[in-house]
Amino acid sequence: MTAMTVKPAMTVPTKPGEWPLSLIVEHLSKPLPSSLLETKRLGGKTISYIPWHKACLVLDKYAPGWQWEVRSIHTTAGDLFLVGRLSIPTSEGVIYREATGTNSLTETSYGDASSNAESMAFRRAASKFGLALYLYDK
Repeated sequence: MTAMTVKPAMTVPTKPGEWPLSLIVEHLSKPLPSSLLETKRLGGKTISYIPWHKACLVLDKYAPGWQWEVRSIHTTAGDLFLVGRLSIPTSEGVIYREATGTNSLTETSYGDASSNAESMAFRRAASKFGLALYLYDK
């Protein structure tokens, strides 16, 4: 009888394209530690969200090699509209999801309109891979 070598389970990918999309989505879909979330008031309700810079950390861990690009920006008299693409290398190839973000050009808010719209688009694209998607159910 020969001794069998048991390989320890991999907890995170170590290089881009190492995991299949299903495994990346499985890990990105898990509830996030509260330390990664923030809250804000929106329409009279308090909502939890993941800030873009913390979403980057989660993507770095479970989807190494991810890339973000702004695909288009359009404005009207009062609003800015942005489309962005989040690409993740998987063992099946590079998979991408696109999303939109908007922000008023006339109302005062924290940050500038393009940064706010880009943050929204980025977080929405990441949620299409499962990241913090459960927060939208509330």
